[in-house]
Amino acid sequence: MGSGSSPCASCKLLRRRCAKDCIFAPYFPPDDPHKFAIVHKVFGASNVSKMLQELPVHQRADAVSSLVYEANARMRDPVYGCVGAISYLQNQVSQLQMQLAVAQAEILCIQMHQGPDQLPATMVDCDVKSLLLSSNNTSDFGDQMPQFLSYTSSSNNVIQDPLKRESLWT
Repeated sequence: MGSGSSPCASCKLLRRRCAKDCIFAPYFPPDDPHKFAIVHKVFGASNVSKMLQELPVHQRADAVSSLVYEANARMRDPVYGCVGAISYLQNQVSQLQMQLAVAQAEILCIQMHQGPDQLPATMVDCDVKSLLLSSNNTSDFGDQMPQFLSYTSSSNNVIQDPLKRESLWT
């Protein structure tokens, strides 16, 4: 049982008496019943209890935090859960890295046009694709080089976020 006489959120929801050694009490306070409700709905109280009992005490708070996060993600996306959110963010990072590489190539191309007497004549007439192909510094692009070659710089490079998501913690 918590610091007061009120049962923890799990015992309230499960309509049982909250014992002093209740495994849920330190992690599901009575003032936040939604936290346990969503974890219970996704994982089940018995499974959560078993998971917490198998963990050392110092790791349980982090485990509960992860369970709450995953349960919220599962409620929003029942198929992929937090993996869907991670995949979405990784895709967004990849797109932004591609935009950054194109912008850096365009800057380099502009700089080359400003000082044509200092560069070989073959490098003066450039576009982004040829600049990326002829660049000696391809290690910055790693394995993503083929993605950059198919990207045109004349298109609108602003990424719209059609899947604006709210926080998974609320």
